[in-house]
Amino acid sequence: MNADQFKGKWNQFKGEVKRQWGQLTDDDITEAEGSYDKFIGRVQERYGDKKEEVVKWTDEWFDKQNAEKAGSQVR
Repeated sequence: MNADQFKGKWNQFKGEVKRQWGQLTDDDITEAEGSYDKFIGRVQERYGDKKEEVVKWTDEWFDKQNAEKAGSQVR
């Protein structure tokens, strides 16, 4: 995933983030506002020891979204 992909899916992604990672506040989400680096910084602040787990979940979420998009374009 790259920064452009992250920004493009931000609105969908932030809802999932709130459900999955409840320690991230609305302020954290607003502060990140589509920036992968800022998002990771907030994750580090809130989840320190679980940062890699959150990053892995993020990458998997984006991979799933891209796979679904690719599948719908084939039809």
